[in-house]
Amino acid sequence: MKKNVLNVIAPVGALLAAMLLIQMPADSQAPATKGGKGKIDPTAPAGTDRADPAAGAAKGKAKGKGGPSGPIPKTAAGITDFSGIWNGGGPVGDIRQGLAPGEELPLLPAAKALMDSRLSQDDPELNCLPTGVPRIAPYPWRIVQTPTHVFFLYEGNIHTYRQIFIDGRKFPPDEEIDPTWFGYSIGRIEGNTMIVETKGYNDKFWFDFRGTPHTELMTTVERYTRTDYGNLTVETTITDPGAYSKPFTIRFQAQLRPGEELMEYICQENNQDVEHVKGPASLE
Repeated sequence: MKKNVLNVIAPVGALLAAMLLIQMPADSQAPATKGGKGKIDPTAPAGTDRADPAAGAAKGKAKGKGGPSGPIPKTAAGITDFSGIWNGGGPVGDIRQGLAPGEELPLLPAAKALMDSRLSQDDPELNCLPTGVPRIAPYPWRIVQTPTHVFFLYEGNIHTYRQIFIDGRKFPPDEEIDPTWFGYSIGRIEGNTMIVETKGYNDKFWFDFRGTPHTELMTTVERYTRTDYGNLTVETTITDPGAYSKPFTIRFQAQLRPGEELMEYICQENNQDVEHVKGPASLE
């Protein structure tokens, strides 16, 4: 009798296992975790295990390996084409990592006090809100380039997007610009560099995990230089008299990820991070 029961249980168990395998999301949809940390590797190709990045990526360097070499692509109009899936290009853990050696953030006292008072669980990015500029979540992002607009499509958080007008328009009057997470951006392409000027930011997003602040007075000038087929240098000059004593410039690298696609990432769904993150804003 026991033998018969086992004979029944075995095929039923195999059937259940098969059903579970069918229902389990693919790696490209539900990245595994390593060591119980639940961190995602931003440098792993889509469709593979992106779990538990190296300390550099987790702490905000997000530089990874260099992208593939080759000639810089051009559009049908003969201008540099920035389109593609990229990874990196901005601060994740600490904006200071983008400063030139020996430089320090010129924080005003009030901004420093605000930064020191911030708690990790209050990070807007941790709460599924946009990262703003120049922060980049440790996930790939896509540039879509048209003759009149450039769009940045972000995999991380809430699948946010950013639009940059390259149609030659001027900024509207300041009073007509509503403060937003990504501001109002106007760009132009000069050689292999796309220059983006932005104003009209809100003061809600943080620059990094450390809680580095800014105000609504902030403006930015970004320079995206495609140095070859697979590498992009991103240099951002930040001017914010409300939080900093002078403008400062940060520089990060992004790498092309040919053959990849953006994965579905639903930050709001079952977000279990906030209640477990305690203490002052930091890289840990």
